[in-house]
Amino acid sequence: MITYLNILIDSPEFLAQLIINGLLVGAIFALIAYGLALAWGVMDIINFAQGEFVIFGGYITYTLFYQFGIHPILTIPIVALVLYALGLIIYKTIISRLLGQKDIFITILATFGLAILMQQLMQAIFGPDVVTADPRLGMLKLFDGSILISNIQIVSFIIAISVGILLFVVMKYSRFGQTIRATAQNPRAAGILGIDIDKVYANTFAINTALCGIGGSLVVMVWTIHPFIGLVYTFRSFMIVILAGLGNFMGIIYSGMGISALENVTGFVIGAEFQAAVIFCLLVIILVTRSIRARRKRQYLE
Repeated sequence: MITYLNILIDSPEFLAQLIINGLLVGAIFALIAYGLALAWGVMDIINFAQGEFVIFGGYITYTLFYQFGIHPILTIPIVALVLYALGLIIYKTIISRLLGQKDIFITILATFGLAILMQQLMQAIFGPDVVTADPRLGMLKLFDGSILISNIQIVSFIIAISVGILLFVVMKYSRFGQTIRATAQNPRAAGILGIDIDKVYANTFAINTALCGIGGSLVVMVWTIHPFIGLVYTFRSFMIVILAGLGNFMGIIYSGMGISALENVTGFVIGAEFQAAVIFCLLVIILVTRSIRARRKRQYLE
């Protein structure tokens, strides 16, 4: 580990490379986390199948690319529509039955069971092999070639930020967004005013799955996927939302990009095989810190 730290100290351009790569792909994590925050804030549902929707979206892009010859970037709208429809189906069959549960662990267990089911189905359909969909967009050289950035990372960053901003504008200024925000604030009052709460919930969950699908399409172009890696994306999204807070759009972007950059650097220092462990350790630290602060606040008020 000391050796790798010395490499970063002696080669600041390599450190810059890791940070830039982390910031670019962090936008994808932020997009996925924004979907989780939306469903959590509106429906009070913590979706532990979030990562599996991401991986499923990646497999659709991979299949459309290699089986039908559609360029990976052009598959993104198709994936979004398919995942949106899948989200509506899952809402009607599973999620709608979980709404209003006082015990949050019931929703966690149900969505975790959904995640396991999706893992097994993806393994049966697509196989257990690691796959990727390389769009072959080449590399960008900076500072006389000392820093190399994959063009697909730049494209993915632009797409993720653009989709996030578009959704933010829709949520804030459109009639549809107003109904979602009203439902999130007070479902009973929204229902009295004539808002179809069930329809709002269904569309909210479907938007979440569509965002996961878009994120999955970008992930399979930037990295590799396999059926059992979804849990990493679920916990990464959960950590971003916990750190940024529900409804904090800019906070989610900053948290996603910052966590990704930190993960890149620590992954190089301690080894790529421990990169996922960094996510879990950060999550534990954040939850423990928040718990201690909440306890101290209660003691102060008492």
